[in-house]
Amino acid sequence: MSKPQILQKCEDLGYKVFDGSSDYDLNLVGVRTADNHDNAFNDFFHVCYKVNGTWHHNQFKCTTDPGLYWRANPSRIAGTAILVPGQYRGCWQLGLHQGRYEALRQCAPVKVYRDGNRDHILDFHPHTIEEGIFGINIHRSNSRRESTQVDKWSAGCQVLANPDDFAMLLELCHKQISVHPTWTKFSYTLLEE
Repeated sequence: MSKPQILQKCEDLGYKVFDGSSDYDLNLVGVRTADNHDNAFNDFFHVCYKVNGTWHHNQFKCTTDPGLYWRANPSRIAGTAILVPGQYRGCWQLGLHQGRYEALRQCAPVKVYRDGNRDHILDFHPHTIEEGIFGINIHRSNSRRESTQVDKWSAGCQVLANPDDFAMLLELCHKQISVHPTWTKFSYTLLEE
């Protein structure tokens, strides 16, 4: 299998691609689609890596946007967080999401837009960008079944819709660490369709 197209897109944009010179060197890539239907898992989360010289590519349904609940009820006066597209190197590590279950927890600063007008439309205004540690985790929605509506599942996090997909992502993260014990942090690249 040749290099997945999603990684070629990352390279074309000047982002670092972990080219698979070592097994289980994970590339985590989100794609915020042009589908602006709010409160839906209408984005994609890609995991690309090589094993024994062969590329592997998994694609999962996710949301890269906050759900309607948090847009209407932001936890900060400035508004709800929306992750700014870009590459964030070493910004996540395994840990507990809200102290409840294992996920990828933010451990270094990222950039977010602040959408503060409490409507159904995502606002991406450059003047609202903040940088910091805001708890922008990579986690799952429902623990038992695939979710179809975002609702309270995301206040700016990157959230996988299906718990089985999320379990596979965690398994791959653990595999990377078992093969490379010092590689405990994960990079994530968010693209726009």
